Amino acid sequence: MRRRYLALWFPFLPADRWRIEQRGMGEDLCPAPCGARPEAVPPLAFVTRVGGALRLAAVDPRAQRLGLVPGLTLADARARRPDLAVADFDPEADRHWLERLARHGLAWTPRVTPVPPDAVVLDIAGSDHLFGGEAALSALVEDTMAERGMSVRLACADTPEGALALARHARGAPADERAALRALPVAALGLDPEATLALRRAGLKTVGDLATRPAASLAARFGAQAVTALRRLLGDEARPIAPLAPPVPLRFERRFAEPIAHERAVAACFRDLLVEAAGALEERGLGGRHFRLTLLRSDGARHRLQIETGAPTRDPALVLRLFDERIGSLADPLDPGFGYDSVVLAIPVAEPLAAAQPALDGQESAAAVLAELIDRLSTRLGPGGLLRLVPQDSHIPERGQQAVPASRLPTPVRWPPPSPGEPPLRPIVLFDPPQPVEVIAEVPDGPPHRFRWRRKLHEVRLYEGPERIAAEWWRRRGGEGPGQGGLTRDYYRIEDARGHRYWLFRHGLYDEKPAPRWYMHGLFA
Repeated sequence: MRRRYLALWFPFLPADRWRIEQRGMGEDLCPAPCGARPEAVPPLAFVTRVGGALRLAAVDPRAQRLGLVPGLTLADARARRPDLAVADFDPEADRHWLERLARHGLAWTPRVTPVPPDAVVLDIAGSDHLFGGEAALSALVEDTMAERGMSVRLACADTPEGALALARHARGAPADERAALRALPVAALGLDPEATLALRRAGLKTVGDLATRPAASLAARFGAQAVTALRRLLGDEARPIAPLAPPVPLRFERRFAEPIAHERAVAACFRDLLVEAAGALEERGLGGRHFRLTLLRSDGARHRLQIETGAPTRDPALVLRLFDERIGSLADPLDPGFGYDSVVLAIPVAEPLAAAQPALDGQESAAAVLAELIDRLSTRLGPGGLLRLVPQDSHIPERGQQAVPASRLPTPVRWPPPSPGEPPLRPIVLFDPPQPVEVIAEVPDGPPHRFRWRRKLHEVRLYEGPERIAAEWWRRRGGEGPGQGGLTRDYYRIEDARGHRYWLFRHGLYDEKPAPRWYMHGLFA
């Protein structure tokens, strides 16, 4: 069978990945007001330290159109474009993102190979007809990547090297593939910059120029790698590729010659499946996060039970206890009827789990005991019945934390520790929404002198502030309420004459609003 390869080149992978991740965190990626012209959006570049200077490692399309290229120092780039937006270059995150994109390709062919740092090759021989042909498959892949927010260029060829070269250095589908390959620049060979520069200085500017020269003279002058790259590009020499191995699903099953209905027999079978699953997880270095048990009854009915754990585990006893909790919380108990024909255990979600060193006294750590308690309560109350507050990257107080299901939190997140010897900057209790108060101040923009809250007058004895918190400029909508953005807040920590402590803020400056209102946002312990 003639081999055909589809190459996907992501020219702006770091920028696309960064924007998608920021959008997933709830950030508005539009640096200019919505509806602004593309020219109003500042360019974006990723920098890394090379020697003693910061240099551009990758850029977005806007920066590329303005002449900013990788290798340029950050100082020179800022001199050309003072509005340049900068982020840290993260090659490890880009590599993981490329692997995720490659695994998406398994939906079109079982042979997918990531080519770091920015390309993926699909072997589409024997699978393109399932999607209407080579052109239809290419259009489908391009549309899918565009929906995911990825800029991509595609090309098909008889060799993976040829497909990659056409995707990177050619435009459109060529009428004559071999002629198009010969017309490519020598940079399409993928040699190191010094070898490419030597070829150009020798007057060999295209692949066709090299193809007309004797291989022996090319190898003697430019090295054997140049000849090997040329032969692979033109299809004269094949190189095996290492495609991604599709993950084998973690599914374990027991079938019975005769239906079983006794509770002990079902429990023993389930225990054996858990032990078998623990061995398979240990071989892969994984721990299960979701476990799904399916009981297939002889009359065709199915009973499905599912549990989730807050941390990856492969402890059969722990999983068995959680399933007991799940069964005990069912409003309608399981009815085996005339018995079960088979029992299936599936682990749809698994994560890396390293070996742990037990304590010398044999006692479990406090973290393990807490994790087991969270799992049991989440199983009994449901995934949304037990929540945990996690910090968020926002300076707005009400957006500084988020309640998420405790069992679905990948790893416990630690809150920033307070400064030793200093009082807490934020109260324990926050009002949602903040409650309006009536304030009397000595000067209009000064601290409160007394305030009335819930029809009770409070005399201010001590205060600290103001702590000025500006609104998020990309969320400004001009609203009047404290939760609708737009206005600056001045926060004060207040202690009244009775020793009670409050957190008040004035919503707006006097140059922003004629008569800004005051609100009670929290109470200190």
